[in-house]
Amino acid sequence: MRGTARAILLACAALVLDVHSPVGARSPQATAEGVEGAVPPDIHPDSRNRLPPLKPGIQGVAAIRLHASGANVRWASPLGRHLTELAILTTAREHDQPYEWSLHEMEAVAVGLDPATIDIVRHRRPLKGVPEKEAAIIQVGRELAGTHALTSSTYSRAQNVLGKSNLVDVVDLMSTYTATAARLTAFNQQMPPGWKQFLPLPFTPPNDIHADSRSRLPLIRSSNQPAQANLYARGLAPEGTGPNHIARHGAGLASLEASKGRRVMALAILIAAREHDSQYNWTVNEPAAVKDGLEPAVIDVVRHRRPLNGVAEQEAALIQFGRELFAAHNVSTQTYATALKVFGERDLVDVVALMAQQSADAVMLAAFDQRLAADQKPLLPAARGTK
Repeated sequence: MRGTARAILLACAALVLDVHSPVGARSPQATAEGVEGAVPPDIHPDSRNRLPPLKPGIQGVAAIRLHASGANVRWASPLGRHLTELAILTTAREHDQPYEWSLHEMEAVAVGLDPATIDIVRHRRPLKGVPEKEAAIIQVGRELAGTHALTSSTYSRAQNVLGKSNLVDVVDLMSTYTATAARLTAFNQQMPPGWKQFLPLPFTPPNDIHADSRSRLPLIRSSNQPAQANLYARGLAPEGTGPNHIARHGAGLASLEASKGRRVMALAILIAAREHDSQYNWTVNEPAAVKDGLEPAVIDVVRHRRPLNGVAEQEAALIQFGRELFAAHNVSTQTYATALKVFGERDLVDVVALMAQQSADAVMLAAFDQRLAADQKPLLPAARGTK
């Protein structure tokens, strides 16, 4: 289930993963580094991340993805479908996304994932007794979602048991479904009629959905023949629900730029970077945001997570929306209504797609610990114990 907005390692440290350690625990090395201090030993000096450079001039997420297997990971990963479905389920669970979870729980069972492992992910139980590859995937997903970082020990262990290209594939898949989860949550996509929700949530989703689409967006039927719900094909999502239906309400980034301008798009990018504590994404995008006319005072509100007093209506609506979406995984009825009034349905769908894609990039950058250039000053303060 990919969205419309388009948008991953060679470890030198041989540290051992403690799969029973709590999510959010960080190595003494990482804690001592601060925001962008001494570079740890598993960072390649040329790529400035955990992977060696493959092509000169290509940096960041694009350079990371060059290390992937080249397979269609969603359907034909060398790891096997049961492990890629596990990566998707872990992502859905850590983002409290019931629709994404429920569809993929059915598919995971169908392709042979042990129901006992599914229940460990569902209830966030310790990984004692979980097979090595499954445990590595779950721990990677838990850390990336919970701390926006991946410890050297978790990274080293995952690469050892999965292999470099498979690990890149797994993280790329997690990043894709992180973006999908954001879009589904923003528009409160609930189960299709007659489907049971199997994910325990820490909140009660708002009851502001349409009866037919089961989301905040009215039903738009596809002009194509309705897809069948097939566990082994791309038509798993029932017609009129899910990320493809959400995308029908948008018009793309060119439309968003024409309607709202690059300044608002720059704000959306910075919000996603801030809420994922993504130093790299923030620092490379802040200068562009200033160039596009985003006021330093607004940038500082986002940078330091300050109250929205005095912020203009449009900017305040977008900042509040992003904060709830990424921190709480639940956008309140009032926040959604305000954003809908300010942006309109089409532009809101498109600006959410932009923030969602930025969240996907943040996952890739965090997993492989992408660092700034040696002479580049970090512009984002440390937060939530992450780099």
